[in-house]
Amino acid sequence: MRVALRVAYDGTVFYGFQRQPDVRTVEGDIVQVLEKLNVIEDAGSAHFKGASRTDKGVSAFFNVVSFDVSRRLDLVRPEVLNHHLRDIWVLGVAEVPCEFHPRFWAKSKTYRYYLIDEGLDLKAMKECAGMFVGTYNFKAFARLEPGKNPVRKLTRVDVTGRRGYILIEIEGESFLWEMARRIVNALRFCGLGLMDAGEIQEMLTGDYTKKVPAAAPEGLILWHIAYEGLKFRGNEMGLKKAKRDLFERYSRALTRAALFGDILVNL
Repeated sequence: MRVALRVAYDGTVFYGFQRQPDVRTVEGDIVQVLEKLNVIEDAGSAHFKGASRTDKGVSAFFNVVSFDVSRRLDLVRPEVLNHHLRDIWVLGVAEVPCEFHPRFWAKSKTYRYYLIDEGLDLKAMKECAGMFVGTYNFKAFARLEPGKNPVRKLTRVDVTGRRGYILIEIEGESFLWEMARRIVNALRFCGLGLMDAGEIQEMLTGDYTKKVPAAAPEGLILWHIAYEGLKFRGNEMGLKKAKRDLFERYSRALTRAALFGDILVNL
């Protein structure tokens, strides 16, 4: 039997998603718990796969991993796995076909970026955001890996003003390395008056001398992955630890924000 897990995690405490020697990663922690519980023997024999290899510092509300299970299926439940995981939360489980691959079966991915409002021009940002929608060569907005096709299709780039910050949502069929974060920084430059929609359009057609640098990873979260006909089962018991852990993080962050906010206004 093959199963898929929907997982969320706080990316700020991991050295990225993909397993690497001598550093803590999301994939490494999940595999370690599955091996500890005797659910899988090892990642290779279980054909363990992930949907998105998020970078160091990038969080997720909806990433997916899948693996083969031939024993201890009774332990593949959110409440059991969440008891053993730290900074990672299993939000749902689904049985999937034996050939299922979470990356190749994905129909689209949505990223969110939370950008502090520095007095940014929201209208200019929205105008620039519209330039990215469509199928383009995104080599000017990515860190290219050898052999990777830089052509990608984005279906939506939304810019929404909220109190004190700006929410940027980017949806596409697939993404290049650092693509979402470089688009975010381009939109920030538009909001600061350092770039305009015409320059974005030129860069998408290959007319540029310098690439846009990537925005900081801590503001980015993989928000959703769309699959056809795939439903993840969860329950309140499995969500209990996730809610408690996330509220603790929210409380700490809010307290620190209030503290530094008072320092700033009193300088």
